[in-house]
Amino acid sequence: MKKVTIVNLAEAKVHQQPITMVTAYDATMARIIEDAGVETILVGDSLGMVIGGLENTLEVTLEEVAYHCRAVRRGAPNPFLVADMPFMSYQASPEEAVRNAGYLVRQGRAEAVKLEGGRSIVAQVRAIVDAGIPVVGHVGLTPQSVHAMGGFKVQGRHQAAAQRVHEDARAVVEAGACMVVLEGIPKELAEQITSSLPVPTIGIGAGVGCDGQVLVCTDLLGMNPSFRPKFVRPFMDGYAQMRGAFEGYVRAVKERSFPSAEESFSSPAAGGRQAVGDKVTRLY
Repeated sequence: MKKVTIVNLAEAKVHQQPITMVTAYDATMARIIEDAGVETILVGDSLGMVIGGLENTLEVTLEEVAYHCRAVRRGAPNPFLVADMPFMSYQASPEEAVRNAGYLVRQGRAEAVKLEGGRSIVAQVRAIVDAGIPVVGHVGLTPQSVHAMGGFKVQGRHQAAAQRVHEDARAVVEAGACMVVLEGIPKELAEQITSSLPVPTIGIGAGVGCDGQVLVCTDLLGMNPSFRPKFVRPFMDGYAQMRGAFEGYVRAVKERSFPSAEESFSSPAAGGRQAVGDKVTRLY
């Protein structure tokens, strides 16, 4: 695929072409995602939950996001790459927000950073944009505010709450955000926000009326059967297929049918001959 830029994503909204975004954390998955034609990859602080097994995203560090961002960039050079700014990496001050956003661009090779929040972070958004770094907003259900929200709950169900979410989205765009993620809000509200904003909206649990959609790679692959929120559609039963492969490996090892002679190296002293191309690229 050709390199996707912020200009391409803006044009997609103008031409009403839906935008695809997938959250990923490693080079192997990123390579597959790029080959499938996904335009945007998000390295989310959800890595704390998906990769680290944490209960929420609050313990994730800036260095962890940068590490996974570099891995994704190596695997997928062409999709537009967005990095989450983790909890307390931008809330304290605009100056700290700019330093940490710069770190993710410099050390993580990100092309944009994503901040959760609305009117309360407009100064940070504006400062980062003024520093030449694109910002993606994130309103509605904001996981870094899980304690303040009383859990992972749908936001904006009632008129006053819906107005607050809408105002938050408008505020971050007026501060310079190039896209806005709408998470966990009623589809009617998401449609209203999408039609009112000049930049693309990316929905997750926000209905089909957004300019694009995002899902975590392991969710859309069906790798965690115990995590199936309403908004997630598994596009394959990855858990069953992967477990079947591991079970096949266990059987083959126990039966001593793996590795076979063809999958083993021979010593010349034992009469073996090194085949052309015998090369070990990884050892564990």
